[in-house]
Amino acid sequence: MDREGGGVVCSGADHAPRRSVRRPDRREAAVPSPDAVAPTAELLRADPGARAVLQRRTLAVVVASQVLGGAGLAAGITVGALLAEQMLGVPGLSGLPIALFTLGAAITAFGVGRLTQRSGRRPGLAAGFGAGGLGAFGVVAAAATGSVPLLLVSLLVYGAGSATNLQARYAGADLAPAEGRGTAVSVALVSTTLGAVAGPNLVGPLGVLAERAGLPALAGPFVLAGVAYLAAGAVLLVLLRPDPFLVARHLDEQTAATDTDAHPDGTPRAAPRAGVGATVGAAVMVLTQIAMVAIMTMTPVHMRAHHHDLSTIGLVISVHIGAMYLPSLVTGQLVDRVGRTPMAVAAAVVLLLAGVTGALAPTGSTPMMLLSLALLGLGWNIGLIAGTALVVDATVPADRARTQGSIDVLVALSGAGGGVASGLVMQATSWTVLALAGGALSLLLLPVLAWARRTRR
Repeated sequence: MDREGGGVVCSGADHAPRRSVRRPDRREAAVPSPDAVAPTAELLRADPGARAVLQRRTLAVVVASQVLGGAGLAAGITVGALLAEQMLGVPGLSGLPIALFTLGAAITAFGVGRLTQRSGRRPGLAAGFGAGGLGAFGVVAAAATGSVPLLLVSLLVYGAGSATNLQARYAGADLAPAEGRGTAVSVALVSTTLGAVAGPNLVGPLGVLAERAGLPALAGPFVLAGVAYLAAGAVLLVLLRPDPFLVARHLDEQTAATDTDAHPDGTPRAAPRAGVGATVGAAVMVLTQIAMVAIMTMTPVHMRAHHHDLSTIGLVISVHIGAMYLPSLVTGQLVDRVGRTPMAVAAAVVLLLAGVTGALAPTGSTPMMLLSLALLGLGWNIGLIAGTALVVDATVPADRARTQGSIDVLVALSGAGGGVASGLVMQATSWTVLALAGGALSLLLLPVLAWARRTRR
């Protein structure tokens, strides 16, 4: 046997048996590696069925992360205001936690949107959940040491998880067909229900475990939040391959390159700016967020003031969070079939009913509070899915992630304002005034939708 140029040449006398080499099947060779964006996009263009397969796989990963993210989200909603009231000793500042972690969510939404536009969903979402987990453990440390400055900083960082949990819904719609975007968003949202509903119901047991470990009882849910957020980030970092946003953007670039609507020199036209639908979608999500956060934030404080125990408060909040996410599958289909605008109107009506029900509820009535908070969650759910679909419809991958991040900044900042204002309003007036004002605020959606309809004519 002679070696020439690094190759192997067998002489005629060399009859040593050769090892059989298995040739790769053509179908196997056509499957790109998990991180190969361009080959994946080429495969999806050649085989429309492959896009549906990848979309299902992407949704499965998003669902797994959302279950974990929901558990992380629930801690701040359930006991954040109570922990702040306990540590600060000022009832009027009990809305501060919601304000801080929604402000943190605003900062994160901007960062995640920019990082996603540059590098894809996977690094953006993983970084956001990682920050949220670290913030949750910071809250635990603050509660253990009684450090108010650490609490405030940690709540701000903890808000990263909330923003990322919402940003993940866009990953479910990146590769969805236009007529199925509402349904895709709804699948991502409904998966949050399991963790988000379980979290508040574990407040009692987690409090007991925290006390056995020498921690304040209200720190227990934040331990769960830290573990859940970090696990959600790990799931996305490891499994969200190929990146759905990068694949969608590559597909859009390929379409633009072959589009007949190009400049005379053959170069594709610049990506269009986000349309009126993005503005309307943003307005829908902002107004529903303010109404929901304002009422939800003060619900635990209002109930605790009337001698409800933590388990009852946890039950009311878990029903509220369930209503925020569980109806998503039905809501998504209605948004796709009935239309974005009619469902946005429905959101305003449901939120108004939630405010009125809460205002009229007797102080000791758990069933009426359950009904009010369930309606509040449902109205938010309808508004979020309708608004998200409007934004996705009005954008293209070249500007989509950046626009989505900017809009989520507005949503988070509006939530922060609603959280701060709710504590001040309730201290200056009453729970009844706060509930009615929150419900009535949603009616501002109607003139916005009317303006959009005139603009499109």
